Amino acid sequence: MDKFVCVRIVQANRLDLRLFQFDYDLTFAVFFLNVDRTVYGRYGSRSSNEEAESDISLEGFREAMRGSLELHAGYPGNKKSLAGKQPKKVPQKTPDEFPSLKGKFGFNLDYPGKVAKSCMHCHQIRDAERLVFRKAGKPMSDQMLLPFPMPDTIGLTMDAKQRATVVAVAEHSPAASAGFQAGDRILDLNGEAIISTADIQWVLHHSKDIDRWAATIQRQKKVIELSVDLPDRWRRSTDIDWRVSTWELRRMATGGLRMKALSTAEKTKAGIEPESLALAAAHVGQYGAHAAAKRAGFRAGDVLVQVGEFKNAMSESQLLAEIMRQRKPGDKLPTIVLRGGKRLRLMLPTQ
Repeated sequence: MDKFVCVRIVQANRLDLRLFQFDYDLTFAVFFLNVDRTVYGRYGSRSSNEEAESDISLEGFREAMRGSLELHAGYPGNKKSLAGKQPKKVPQKTPDEFPSLKGKFGFNLDYPGKVAKSCMHCHQIRDAERLVFRKAGKPMSDQMLLPFPMPDTIGLTMDAKQRATVVAVAEHSPAASAGFQAGDRILDLNGEAIISTADIQWVLHHSKDIDRWAATIQRQKKVIELSVDLPDRWRRSTDIDWRVSTWELRRMATGGLRMKALSTAEKTKAGIEPESLALAAAHVGQYGAHAAAKRAGFRAGDVLVQVGEFKNAMSESQLLAEIMRQRKPGDKLPTIVLRGGKRLRLMLPTQ
């Protein structure tokens, strides 16, 4: 730690979005920067609510720090391998330039008073970004709906205690097809030096819907080159259920429903075919715009078996993304729900 100048930022008020670009749904994120603002790497990943710290560790953080120091020692000779890690151009310099956030937060936190209400949360940046498109009636891209995919989206499970090290590879996945193996340490992806899972997520987030990367890995004492092919719609297996910013998507897509997919056993018990849609309403919003589904007649415990044209099995994340891609604010989707053994037809409101 004594080799770093440490700066802690505890709120997003006036955050410089030209520099600090990362997964805004995190509660802990780290940037490794040169004094000239060159980004060496990022640290901080998350994939669930229940195990919020399962993807990070002190050991993994220490390894990422070591990696950033190695990159610093090679700077500026290694600038080419750092080019892709740098921030992208954005239309808003600070969060308060978004229309939905403008004028709502001051520059400083109100520590003597209502400190929580004076603090802009990072996830509000993602909410505001999506609202710009939604209010303009523009479709949202997979990148915007499914941000910063975890490596398991392409079949890689990473070791939280090591530096960018693979612990498992899913069968029949893009990673398996590329030749990744457990124990591989990822040195480079798509021309970018990798020191953490967050760095892998950065590459994934900025990849195309169909893409090909070159990958450099260390396997024991050998350095090996691999080629990774990302198939069409590869992002769509991403789970966004845990994300705070998904609450706004639920408001827009389903009027405030939070849903959970039934297991095969639960479907059988309810008389639903295994390949059919079956999303149980675990929570129905009660207030304001999040209560639109409640006002339309939906109740907690309802099982949605058809939403508009969607009848096949899918997760809540997949349904939210499909609705957001295809439906405009104000659309109402004919929906069939199971309630008390009976099928009811309701109209699901989008906003």
